[in-house]
Amino acid sequence: MLKGIPKILSPELLKVLAEMGHSDRLVISDGNFPAESMGKNAIVIRCDGHGVPELLEAILKVFPLDTYVEHPVNLMEVMPGDDVETPIWDTYKEIIRKYDERGDAVVGNIERFAFYEEAKTAYAIIATGESALYANVMLQKGVVTD
Repeated sequence: MLKGIPKILSPELLKVLAEMGHSDRLVISDGNFPAESMGKNAIVIRCDGHGVPELLEAILKVFPLDTYVEHPVNLMEVMPGDDVETPIWDTYKEIIRKYDERGDAVVGNIERFAFYEEAKTAYAIIATGESALYANVMLQKGVVTD
């Protein structure tokens, strides 16, 4: 065990986070996301017993967000005509505000199929058991300056 590291971050996940470089992207996916097919060229880490918010919180404690792009955090947009509420996005924004002084301004949205295309180029995909719909989030890694 290590001090100061959230227990939800497994050794495998910590290794991947440490390996990632500036501008590499990480997808934290909900339980419906096709992680294995989207992650054929990525590292797929299974965290089926956990939800996205708890993983997002733990990851942002150790993972700097990119300061060179407008939206280092991107959510999958709801499809037009799909009558789905996304209160989990407010939870994400609350968590992000704790770890990035830019607050909600770092959060963008990507159309569903464009999100899938971006996910195919991610360094890693974390597959969770999150049951909320449209709960996928993509993070772009920044640099540590201290």
